Amino acid sequence: MSEAFSRLSPAVQYQIVNGLGFQSLRPVQELTIGPVLDGKNCVVLAPTAGGKTEAAFFPLLSRMDEEDWKAVSVIYVAPIRALLNNQEERVSSFAKLIGRRAAVWHGDTTQSERRAFIQEPADILLTTPESLEVMLMSRKVPARRLFQNLRAVVIDEIHAFVADDRGGHLSALMERLSRFCGKDIQRIGLSATVGNPEEILAWVAGSSQRKGALVRASGLPRDPQLMLDFVGNRENAARIIAALHPGKKRLVFVDSRRGVEAVGTALRGLGVDTHVTHSSLSVAERRRAEEAFAQGKNCVIVATSALELGIDIGDLDHVIQVGCPSTVASFLQRMGRSGRRPGTHPNCTFLATDEESLVQSAALLRLYKSGFVEPVRPRRFAAHLLAHQVMALCIQEEGIPESDWWGWVSQATPFSGLTPDDRQELLEHMLAADILFRDGGRLGLGRTGEKLYGARNFTELYAVFSSPSVLRVLWGQEEVGTIDAYFAEQETPEKLVFTLGARSWRATAVEWNRGVVYVQPAEHGAPARWQGMGTVLHREMCLSIRDVLMSREEDPWWSRRARERLQQERDGHAFLDEAPIPLETEPGGMRLWTFGGLKANLLLGRVLESILGERVTANNLSLGLKGRAGESEVAVREALARLRQEGRPTREDAIALGAAPRGMRLSKFEPCLPPRLEAIFTASVLTDAPSAKAILTS
Repeated sequence: MSEAFSRLSPAVQYQIVNGLGFQSLRPVQELTIGPVLDGKNCVVLAPTAGGKTEAAFFPLLSRMDEEDWKAVSVIYVAPIRALLNNQEERVSSFAKLIGRRAAVWHGDTTQSERRAFIQEPADILLTTPESLEVMLMSRKVPARRLFQNLRAVVIDEIHAFVADDRGGHLSALMERLSRFCGKDIQRIGLSATVGNPEEILAWVAGSSQRKGALVRASGLPRDPQLMLDFVGNRENAARIIAALHPGKKRLVFVDSRRGVEAVGTALRGLGVDTHVTHSSLSVAERRRAEEAFAQGKNCVIVATSALELGIDIGDLDHVIQVGCPSTVASFLQRMGRSGRRPGTHPNCTFLATDEESLVQSAALLRLYKSGFVEPVRPRRFAAHLLAHQVMALCIQEEGIPESDWWGWVSQATPFSGLTPDDRQELLEHMLAADILFRDGGRLGLGRTGEKLYGARNFTELYAVFSSPSVLRVLWGQEEVGTIDAYFAEQETPEKLVFTLGARSWRATAVEWNRGVVYVQPAEHGAPARWQGMGTVLHREMCLSIRDVLMSREEDPWWSRRARERLQQERDGHAFLDEAPIPLETEPGGMRLWTFGGLKANLLLGRVLESILGERVTANNLSLGLKGRAGESEVAVREALARLRQEGRPTREDAIALGAAPRGMRLSKFEPCLPPRLEAIFTASVLTDAPSAKAILTS
């Protein structure tokens, strides 16, 4: 073994060699030992299945052993319960090597399991941000006692947290945990892919004064086996999947639950041993599918993005993508599930079901070959999350001193852009709205706050996201999963027939007051529908799409059908050569081809509406100009020239014009925000001023 290995405690060294049977450590595990033993905050980057979990835990267990850490000394946080369940046995096996224990706590953990943990805490706690919030807020959980010995937090799949509200929530929780234990907690983030690791390291550090380290292992081999084919629809995709690689294990990604159901049902209809998994299936259903696939040989599992997050489904032979993921990072995670065995290569076959996904797939693969991975930008002006934290602290402390609440979370990254005036404005608004009340220098939850967030013992404050309105699907006593309540409302119970888990069901009764739909197996059923946001593409992806359409080069991974259809798309977009920002006439108006990405186009569209009049619509690639906005090409060109000269759109434009569509709520904590802070929050979520300006200047 190496010099780094020799730094581990004798007990951990012995167990790695004799208990686990390791003859050597992987590169990422060698590289991580020193920084973790030296107490540094780390971001560890390695391919999927590259050994990141061991890389973090071997040196942490060594410190736990030599420094005699007491429970709970390490918290492991993951973005989804399935990953926690998957890692529980693995992390527990590592802990047992030195006589320590690990336990999991999330929404599916039973009350008896929670009571057992409280009575005898484990050394390592595996959990989610939401369950951590439960533990900090609940009067039944002695959080101060539980976390007084905390030394380190490990955040798996850290890229899945950083850019959204759950990451902001987690950042604040780490600051609160630091105060509970009175220590500078060591923080370790794990990821397969991230484009801006230095920024992620700063995000994870927060208030920590420890030195930081980036640990990088070599990425995927540069010769993965790639194929892009055009198949036209999901039914054809299923036929090709059935014919591809018979006798092998195939993992198929589809980027919607409805698509997973459609492809899974079609494959079963073709006699293929098929399993499906997505977030609307019950835990039992997902586990059955994943276990059956892991144990099978000639079979297919069809999944949404959940299976890209490191969940172990055993060795597989081929990855197939129906449609296209929205980021290179997601593609790398998915392709990384293959090529793990010696002598095999990472691989991915793209099956484009329409022209849009064909061009996007070609663009994504070009970005990948160039070495590009999207940066993950943390939020820094999250007043809505600060409102959430104030209320959570009021419950946690049973009333928080007004002079003290900011001290709990002041170093959390999502609040770093807020000024003292911003914070005071937020607090005074919440007090005026009776969301909070002030009594003797202490803050508590007011009547309006109780009404908005106090139901079911403050469960609305456990999570920063709003749970969708769903119905549980029951077949006898067995829960199959959930369907969107809105989908169910569109049909009478006797006509409600759908697929779930790639099986067809007919509703026999709906109990709306209990949120349950009872079903029986049916012969045929259309895929259930779930509401969701449209795909938001990065500007770099959109520019790559433009390059594919304007280029005459063909890539070696294109099939004959892909080449032919891409040439048709190029012929249909020949007008793109005519101007830096082409303006195409179409029925009822014009289309401005910006290739700026949805957030940039939304802002540019609002600004153009303010100059030209209504109406401008936006998608990822272009702006549709209708009505007064689309009457004159000269007026459009003059407006663009004026904006370019004035250096717009600006952040001020985004704040003034970036309001959400009527009836759309971006956060359940928006009622806590005064108008100015709400406008800033909305602009930060829906718009991208730098990219909008770049459309006009690049």
